[in-house]
Amino acid sequence: MLRGLIFDLDNTLVDSGLDFDAMRCEMGLPQGLAILEAIARLPPDQAQRSREILHRRELEGAQRATLLPGVAQLLAELRRRGLHQAIATRNSRSVTEATLHRLGIEIELVLTRDCGPIKPDPWPVLHACQRWGLAPAEVAVIGDYRFDIECGRAAGAKTVLLTHAASPHEHPNHEGADLVLSSLADYPQLLAWIASAAARAIPSSSRT
Repeated sequence: MLRGLIFDLDNTLVDSGLDFDAMRCEMGLPQGLAILEAIARLPPDQAQRSREILHRRELEGAQRATLLPGVAQLLAELRRRGLHQAIATRNSRSVTEATLHRLGIEIELVLTRDCGPIKPDPWPVLHACQRWGLAPAEVAVIGDYRFDIECGRAAGAKTVLLTHAASPHEHPNHEGADLVLSSLADYPQLLAWIASAAARAIPSSSRT
């Protein structure tokens, strides 16, 4: 039975218009590298400059962020059903809080890169489970990138991948997500999946 959901932030709950390729270019990083991991390997002066660029770009994103379709309705329904909700993002705490405050998003637990190991490390899921008193199998991680799915799978959680422009039916799902959706605008399908997981958890002999 699913009793908690952990969401990515950018391109999952909100659209911040972040251009990661432009960030890499401004930082002088090769295209395709994960930015945080690449910065960690830079010499101190270059790393500091890159962190300043990252903060400025992320803050600009927070100031223009918009809520993605279906998110408000989904979060309200999850609260009505009493399911735990968390955000696990590779963004900073200050930028994440600015985004959530601006858009009026209320989330029970917010985990950022300032809190502990970042995705794809399973720490955010394991930490949320510890806070909630749940097993990882009772939690689903929802995001639009392979790091979200790798984080959830490594922790033993269920996973939901959002494909956006790509059709979920045509996506090869090399990530191994348990459910593939185009976006949270398809929240009725996500809620049906959650309900089916709950039904499977009830032994048939106990049903009336």
